[in-house]
Amino acid sequence: MIVFGIYAAIFVASYLVVSLAVRRTARGLNARKTVTFGDESAVRPNRIASVLSVFSIFLLWGAFTGSSLVPGFIHAPGPFTGDAVFTYTAEADGQAPDEATVTVRVFPVGTEVETPQVPEGDGWAKNDADTVGAWRSGLIRVDRNDLYGRDAGHRVVAVNGEAIAPGGSVMTEFGRVGMSPKGTLNFEPAKGWQMEPIWLPPPEAVLSRLGEIASEGYRDSTLWEHLGYSLFRVVVGFFFGALVGIPLGYAMGLSNWFRGWFDPIVEFMRPVPPLALIPLVIIWAGIGEVGKIILLFLAALWIMAIAARAGVSGVAISKVHAAYALGASKWQIMRHVIVPNSLPEIFTGARVAMGVCWGTVVAAELVAAEKGAGMMIMVASKFQLTDIVIMGIILIGVIGFGIDILMRLAEKALVPWKGRI
Repeated sequence: MIVFGIYAAIFVASYLVVSLAVRRTARGLNARKTVTFGDESAVRPNRIASVLSVFSIFLLWGAFTGSSLVPGFIHAPGPFTGDAVFTYTAEADGQAPDEATVTVRVFPVGTEVETPQVPEGDGWAKNDADTVGAWRSGLIRVDRNDLYGRDAGHRVVAVNGEAIAPGGSVMTEFGRVGMSPKGTLNFEPAKGWQMEPIWLPPPEAVLSRLGEIASEGYRDSTLWEHLGYSLFRVVVGFFFGALVGIPLGYAMGLSNWFRGWFDPIVEFMRPVPPLALIPLVIIWAGIGEVGKIILLFLAALWIMAIAARAGVSGVAISKVHAAYALGASKWQIMRHVIVPNSLPEIFTGARVAMGVCWGTVVAAELVAAEKGAGMMIMVASKFQLTDIVIMGIILIGVIGFGIDILMRLAEKALVPWKGRI
């Protein structure tokens, strides 16, 4: 919630600052428009907002992981490391209460440290020392070296002067001191706001892992082979899905019989998630490449059929009547009226279908794949290699975004009349 709150504050502040600057420097046609709300031609992606959005996410990522790539003054409070000291008060049968000091050396996980040396103390309760990793916790048996142990009724009754009982806890400046149901102290150092690397590594760790895998490969295959296999599966599955789906959509849009026959099938399969079909596809086609391509084919088929059907249904009837009035045949109407007017809907469906296929292939590769981006993520997650998981997610997102950009460019080149007719 803290991260989302900061992100929302950055969004609002950026919007106010950029909007004020744009109003003062506005030029061109849009600056002279009197009506912009609801006018699609007046809404374009603000490139400054896009850059600030990506930069803000990177900044938050670095700030909450203690990254060396962002200035230290914007780092979120990190976990406590160093020597934590607190006192405890113990009682024993027939003995006056006594106090002793506990020194806990908190160290970054993955480094080696020595237990601090502390004086023994003068009373029957002796000083203790131990080590605990940052973001971790550890039990501290303070009774082990005291003159009167549990067999003599040893029990801790206070920490830093505050009463404590089994199941309770006391907060210190170094962290939380709790007590187990059996009376053993448990020290949990303050974690701060930063994420532990095992849950979210800093950006430089992900970049380092990317360079390592790009040069050395992963699981006996290069990084480009993993990504290439995933991309190949998506392209082939989408191609066959479009090859069948577009003609099916045209038939449903032009024929009552085809519409009535296939509409129940298409509308039934449309809401079924492609991932729900994985068990069935495995039973039918096995776990090889054919099964994965069939799954992607089914993921794209229904989307392309609906997009083509919507494109045909959305053609203005006045254009068809005008073509008939000019003596056009059905083939000419199909070629010069229906297809051009339906292509924008088909390209929109293609972008959606490609995105669904790209997301589906990752899940499909989680099942017995030897190569692929999904396989990398799945294997890395088993060994808690979060840097590889995040690297894979970023690469999947970048490639998916690149595919979408290519399809936008193709749409702009092949359907230049979109929004003009």
